[in-house]
Amino acid sequence: MTGATPPAAAGFPPPAARYRAPVGGGAGTSRVRRPLSPARIWALGERHPLLLDVLLAAATAAVSLALGRQEYPGDWRPMDGAGVALTCLASLTLVARRRAPMAVLLGHGVLWCVYVTAGYWPVVNSAGALLTLYTVAALRPPRVTLAAAVLTGMIWVYAGLVGDADAVPTVLGQSVVWTSVVCWFGSRARLLAERGRRLERLTTLLRRDREERARRAVVRERVRIARELHDVVAHHMSVVSVQAGLARYVLRSDPETSHAALGTVLDSSSEALGEMRRLLTVLRVDPEEPGADDTQGSALRLERLQELVDRVRRAGVTVDVVVAGTPRRLPPGVDLCAYRVIQESLTNVLRHAGGASVTVTLRYDADRFHARIVDDGGTAASVVPEPAGGGQGLAGMRERAALYGGSVTAGPRPAGGFEVVLTLPVAR
Repeated sequence: MTGATPPAAAGFPPPAARYRAPVGGGAGTSRVRRPLSPARIWALGERHPLLLDVLLAAATAAVSLALGRQEYPGDWRPMDGAGVALTCLASLTLVARRRAPMAVLLGHGVLWCVYVTAGYWPVVNSAGALLTLYTVAALRPPRVTLAAAVLTGMIWVYAGLVGDADAVPTVLGQSVVWTSVVCWFGSRARLLAERGRRLERLTTLLRRDREERARRAVVRERVRIARELHDVVAHHMSVVSVQAGLARYVLRSDPETSHAALGTVLDSSSEALGEMRRLLTVLRVDPEEPGADDTQGSALRLERLQELVDRVRRAGVTVDVVVAGTPRRLPPGVDLCAYRVIQESLTNVLRHAGGASVTVTLRYDADRFHARIVDDGGTAASVVPEPAGGGQGLAGMRERAALYGGSVTAGPRPAGGFEVVLTLPVAR
């Protein structure tokens, strides 16, 4: 806003009082200085403890000297050069109070006794004595604090008796009350500091434990991805094996069928390489990066079931898909589990029941998802011999389903063929 400056009578201070000229010349070079708050003073003291002790000793000396210049009761010796020197020397010992608190308490106590014996008013240096006692209570064990409190109380009583021998009850009460209060506050500060250190150690242990848990989670995730890679390779290599055997069998008698089989081999191997690249990409990226799991998580879902069915059909297996209930989007883990079980079941048909007919039934219940894969067994003449060695397909299906609270039952049918039934719980 621009315009005339409101008059001071309206409650606005004049411009000179509201604005300060920028330091260092040109416009834009001024900085707004924040006030020196207690929090900033405390932070400064944490970074530079010696500086804080020097400032505290100087402040104590200034207050003591100002107190010594006032009029005080009784027939005490007025503050002179010797009193100023003793007061400044006693305050100077406070600079080392953190590094040697008990030695500072003894040194300050001796100087205070000399100050009182010389006839000066004892109250002048009492603040420094209480500060040294607080430091001992905050930094030393309780038994050392008790000894320091007794010593400070004795000096306090001596200072009181030198000035007025008739005030023994008052002096004793003051020595007990003041030393007890200061020791209590110092002990509370010591306990708080110890709790802070314990909390810091526990925080360090928790951080290490969290990092270890994160590392284990990464290892488990990579093991899971390795199993995914195994399933991908097993399925596609089964298709490649069956189609390559078929192409070789009809290479001369039926070139057209041989050509189609080789095309399926090419497509299956390309898809296998693509999925392997996606999974290996997940292994290389940082698991904490956004989207690290999206590559393989979104690649294989029931939405791509038709592609899987078409690929198996090209391999010579008749596949029908039946859907019961209202199809809906399943949770990512459940969706991937269902896809993998169906993929493994169709792979087993390719391996062991060439030329079979398969029916895949998907049923969506309110809180369950069911997948039933049934084949009729095929014909023995159409089965292409597979390489020696067994697989872990059924065991992998059961482990995968158990991970999501589901189950897999599999076995031969009385009428012939094989049946696999997957059941997975789905949240409402």
